Amino acid sequence: MAEHVIIGAGSIGTTVARLLVERGEHVRIITRSGSGPEHPLIERVAADASDPSRLTESARGAKVVYHAANPPSYTSWERLLPPLQTAVIAAAKAADAVLALTGSMYAYGPQPGGRMNEHTPMAAAGHKGRLRKRLWEQALAAGIRTVEVRGSDYIGKDANGIYPLLIEPALDKGRTAWITGHLDMPHTFTVNTDMARALTTLALDERAWGRAWHVPSPPAITIRELAGRYAAAAGKPPIRLRQMPRFVMRTAGLVVPIAREMAEMDYQWYAPFLMDATETARTFGLTATDLDTAVRAEVGHHTRV
Repeated sequence: MAEHVIIGAGSIGTTVARLLVERGEHVRIITRSGSGPEHPLIERVAADASDPSRLTESARGAKVVYHAANPPSYTSWERLLPPLQTAVIAAAKAADAVLALTGSMYAYGPQPGGRMNEHTPMAAAGHKGRLRKRLWEQALAAGIRTVEVRGSDYIGKDANGIYPLLIEPALDKGRTAWITGHLDMPHTFTVNTDMARALTTLALDERAWGRAWHVPSPPAITIRELAGRYAAAAGKPPIRLRQMPRFVMRTAGLVVPIAREMAEMDYQWYAPFLMDATETARTFGLTATDLDTAVRAEVGHHTRV
């Protein structure tokens, strides 16, 4: 019987599964396609996780349900996330399982000085941030044991972030990378393995339940500095970076839905964006992966594939 049920097989869901099987735990991964890592201790199930009855049956016997699914496009969040949240809450309640949620910094909205700790009020004005706030409040009100682990933008092996989307293509072709953000603002990046480690640790520690925590992450770094680290890890000269004028995405958003959604969140990239996880680190003894270690792992993974 799988005591750990994971919704989603992306960067976080897959890494959570791998960490758990390294401990000898039995894992069930639920995705629409039945995808996920292959391992004797991993059962892969094809199911619509937003179907409460189907998910409840699939999570029967679980002691932890990890919600690591995220729609691939901002434009589908309002349509897909609420029914998914309702289903995972129902499944966790039926199994009397802990619900561990993969969270983000969106619910906070812009903060003075860009600083956020585990007690920063959720004050988002944008609709995606307000949605994240509502989903967390829904879990808290459900009468279940739950915890939300919040991280910033991901880096590391298998992360679908700034390296594969912007930096790697420019490195490969020796061209300029156009960045939709200030090149010299400090920004916290979270290593995806640190998010997975925090989820698997806090889910089983009753001190964590009933509130949100932050993932211990490397010190904040600018996009310019991070791009230089990636180039060094790849053994290539630093790439040219150009900062796209902020108005471009906002203007495009008048007619292009995804541009409008991205422009709503651009405050994260034009001012300091600093996540403090001191309380999480102190309470649970978690530490961040060294930034260069994560960068080398990400570059090496992409080189091999």
